[in-house]
Amino acid sequence: MMEELISISGTVEAIIYSNPDNGYTVCDISSPDGRLITAVGCIPYITEGESVVMTGEWTTHPDYGDQFKASYCESVLPSDEDEILRYLSSGVVSGVREATAKRLVAHFGTEIFDIMINEPERLAEIKGVSKEKAKKIGKSYAQLQSMRSVVMFLQKYNISANTAVRVHNILGPNAVKAIEADPYILADRVDGITFRTSDTIAFGMGIPKNSPTRLRAGIKYVLQTAAYSDGHTYLPRSLIIDHAAYELQVSETEVENALNELIFDKEIFTDTVDGIVVYYLYHFYEAEYYISRRLGSMANTEQKFTMTADDAEKAIDEYENEHNIELAAEQRNAVVTALSEGCMVLTGGPGTGKTTVIRAILELLRSLKLSTALAAPTGRAAKRLSQVTGREAKTLHRLLGTQRTANGNFHTFSHNEQHPLSEDVIIVDEVSMIDVSLMSSFLRAVKRGARVIFSGDADQLPSVGPGNVLRDIIDSGAVPVIKLNKIFRQAEESLIIVNAHRVNRGELPDLRTHSSDFFFLKRTNAENSAYTVIDLYMNRLPKSYGVDPLTAIQVLSPTKKGAAGTVNLNRLIQAHVNPPSPRRREHTYGKTVFREGDKVMQIKNNYDMEYKSADGETGTGIFNGDMGVIREINRDEKYMLISFDEDRTVEYPFTFLDELDLSYAVTVHKSQGSEFPMVIMPVCAFTPQLTSRNLFYTAITRARDMVVLVGSERTIANMVANDRRSGRYTGLRERLITMNEIFKTGGGIQL
Repeated sequence: MMEELISISGTVEAIIYSNPDNGYTVCDISSPDGRLITAVGCIPYITEGESVVMTGEWTTHPDYGDQFKASYCESVLPSDEDEILRYLSSGVVSGVREATAKRLVAHFGTEIFDIMINEPERLAEIKGVSKEKAKKIGKSYAQLQSMRSVVMFLQKYNISANTAVRVHNILGPNAVKAIEADPYILADRVDGITFRTSDTIAFGMGIPKNSPTRLRAGIKYVLQTAAYSDGHTYLPRSLIIDHAAYELQVSETEVENALNELIFDKEIFTDTVDGIVVYYLYHFYEAEYYISRRLGSMANTEQKFTMTADDAEKAIDEYENEHNIELAAEQRNAVVTALSEGCMVLTGGPGTGKTTVIRAILELLRSLKLSTALAAPTGRAAKRLSQVTGREAKTLHRLLGTQRTANGNFHTFSHNEQHPLSEDVIIVDEVSMIDVSLMSSFLRAVKRGARVIFSGDADQLPSVGPGNVLRDIIDSGAVPVIKLNKIFRQAEESLIIVNAHRVNRGELPDLRTHSSDFFFLKRTNAENSAYTVIDLYMNRLPKSYGVDPLTAIQVLSPTKKGAAGTVNLNRLIQAHVNPPSPRRREHTYGKTVFREGDKVMQIKNNYDMEYKSADGETGTGIFNGDMGVIREINRDEKYMLISFDEDRTVEYPFTFLDELDLSYAVTVHKSQGSEFPMVIMPVCAFTPQLTSRNLFYTAITRARDMVVLVGSERTIANMVANDRRSGRYTGLRERLITMNEIFKTGGGIQL
């Protein structure tokens, strides 16, 4: 039986151990009666010389004896000069070390803390402290105090120190007051904090389950979960009412009342799609509506630089003669459409000549003296687009220019309707990866009269984010679509391309032909498949082909879990190719060990992360799917030096390691938009939603030179047979059709 919680007080004498990732600390506390107490627990941001009050219970460790296990800790600033000197000498305040601390305490005495908060400019009265340094010290101390108040408040609810720091960064110095006023602001504004965590805090504060604040937050949570877990941009009325009532344990009437309030405040939007009443989070509705208006305008309004079809044909003739090539009929049609229409979609599987078409379009646009920009959703996709065209290509985020809003809480783009991109034509590749929010932001940045050419493969997996943008655009018929179907002779020699098209048609891939680029190794279970994958990565492929596995081989798995999932495969590969060594520093975060030389991937968008490129350019933004290598781990300064794609180097703070993962093996979803020389893929028994044709097709088409499948023929057959795509509630297709009719009948909408 747990003992009743008690409180102890004292001064921190020594920090024996501290984990900055989760706040776990072991320290010695000197109590008022002279005892030395060992305290353990999640007690982050405490410093030697600091006075504390801890609440917890006594425990006995088999090796270390009696310890006080703290469940909560309050910091009390030291009150006498000796304790203050010790506290400031610890280096806890940036810019203050022992020598400066002595001068500050000698001059200001016990008023020093009040001076640092309310009159920091007075610190310049001390010799050696400039006005600039005084401001820096005051700012550091103020930030430390506000940070501590947030950490101490949230630790009662088992929220880690790292997450608490993020809360402070987003909500600012008055974070605790903001949370007390509305605990659901955490789920709404802070990545990594769920609605359920906010609910726990709210219940602890006595907020009833039918509180209007809770109901409104709960409904938004249901819509957000549908969007970011399942890709829906809306939910039907019946579904959201049933789901919210069950999730919140309230009546349907209470949910309906809260829905009406949210509609009135324009936080959600109600509409009809295919005759059914539906509910959107407002920004998803705005995104779909804007995309349909803008594409409708581009497709139906004469563009400033549009050529006639005859002129386009003549320009192609000249291009073919100059370059001694002959475009196939459908390729020629694609180029004519690109030159004569305001926007278009170029789609087709591997080996059908999309790159040849894009090169021809670029060359003809240059001859017309039209400025162009190339973009793709991820760094790897942009790098590949640049390599195949010989032109600079940027990620969409870099093209649009990421920045923070004035209050520093949300990201936005510097290019928009008021400050559009200057280019006359923009070609965007890998459009299947783009969700509705990013597509809306992109189209807002395209200047009036410019044209857009979208390229992508609609048979691949849809975007990780909400919507099914490329598929909806193609299915709507509102924008000219050219689909390339012919596989060219050179491509027919690749079994990767042949098998990709077989899979896409619902036919089994050829697993019997012994080619140089497509192999199948039969294994009886996931464990055997996993060890074969390791052997291929470590030994067989590097020895046979003389390649560096770190740069040439990528393991793809449909799942994170299980013996053949990415978590286990990353652990096994790391243990073999980059084992512990005195020459390689490492840092443990949660269950993951990061080691110098490890291959890693960014798994969340971080718009604020600063980078430096190889040419000395600086910028911000590391995005979901960016891959890199850990070059250095600096444990003293608590950061990693990581080289990401596009030659960007980042000092990656330990406090953001929940946004980083090992990437020797990645999921097929995370591989979208990337191309790798060699791909190894375990094909074992997976859950039904992961045993799908478009997932298998996406995985195969990530490989440039070689695919090796390891596992079961039955699993491959099941994946090929399962053409059931994950249904997404999206309204873009219907809006595009409606908007296209409006423009065609002369009822254009003001943009």
